[in-house]
Amino acid sequence: MVLREVPVENMARPLGRNEVIGLLFRLTIFGAVTYFTIKWMVDAIDPTRKQKVEAQKQAEKLMRQIGVKNVKLSEYEMSIAAHLVDPLSMQITWRDIAGLDEVITELKETVILPVQKRHLFQGSRLLQPPKGVLLYGPPGCGKTLIAKATAKEAGFRFINLQPSTLTDKWYGESQKLAAAVFSLAVKLQPSIIFVDEIDSFLRSRSSSDHEATAMMKAQFMSLWDGLDTDHHCQVIIMGATNRPQDLDSAILRRMPTRFHINQPSMGQREQILKLILENESVDHSVDLVDVSRETDGFSGSDLREMCRDAALLCVRDFVHFLHFLSKEILNVEKHEKKMWETRRQKHDNHWDPAGS
Repeated sequence: MVLREVPVENMARPLGRNEVIGLLFRLTIFGAVTYFTIKWMVDAIDPTRKQKVEAQKQAEKLMRQIGVKNVKLSEYEMSIAAHLVDPLSMQITWRDIAGLDEVITELKETVILPVQKRHLFQGSRLLQPPKGVLLYGPPGCGKTLIAKATAKEAGFRFINLQPSTLTDKWYGESQKLAAAVFSLAVKLQPSIIFVDEIDSFLRSRSSSDHEATAMMKAQFMSLWDGLDTDHHCQVIIMGATNRPQDLDSAILRRMPTRFHINQPSMGQREQILKLILENESVDHSVDLVDVSRETDGFSGSDLREMCRDAALLCVRDFVHFLHFLSKEILNVEKHEKKMWETRRQKHDNHWDPAGS
């Protein structure tokens, strides 16, 4: 087979206008098809795609509920926005917290007052709300309730951040999610970023930490420091833990305002019991002072569970009584029916149809 020789003048000839347009059109089509094919394949093999779509729908719904409009969010900010809580929809207020009056008063003065009365502190960089607040103490003593009530009373948007939200299987995605937490909080300010059990997320760093975890912590703390440089920023990070000794020293430095929520004393337990039983039917023989004295070491959550168990026991006894009463009534009815049948049989036996 002999190849046909191509004339040299045809090889050196420049492409015409129509040929260039056709070539560019084919390259564009090929590039677009390749891009969407690869994107479809990546989405198809991504096990978290369904969760991301649901999170985006949830975020859009929450953004409409809190009245945020004309705010463009990135894909990562949408993932974080799915954990938004509207302060107006919160049911927790200061009235729902008993026995922590001193902590509530100090919170109002150090956190809420500089936000609500900003016009009084405009000329000072010192009279600003803290960028970090730590609530620590035994479990079940009201740390999460205090954080929610603070957001409710101050009118802050509340981002309930879960550590699992910042983890991703792709390298570098966790840092982008950490950056999205702060960028979203700034766009929605005034806002509170609340991290429950913060010791599990920002514990002391060590050489045995995974590289991705160490980079995420470094990114989080670097962005946290960026809040301090903007004195007009109204973003507060609140953390709750029952193991403050496990927190990294750099995290403790960034949380200068700390409140110790300890086990309630006898007087505090009495206040908590009064609040729990406020709208319940309680027998006059129940002495809350004696109950608070006998519940030494109980947390607020323990007291609530104790009252719930007592109420369920009352309901159980009442149900058992009704069941016993219904059985007794049924037995009486059976006995009366049997007596009536016996009388009828006697009457039938003595009855003489001939009249004799």
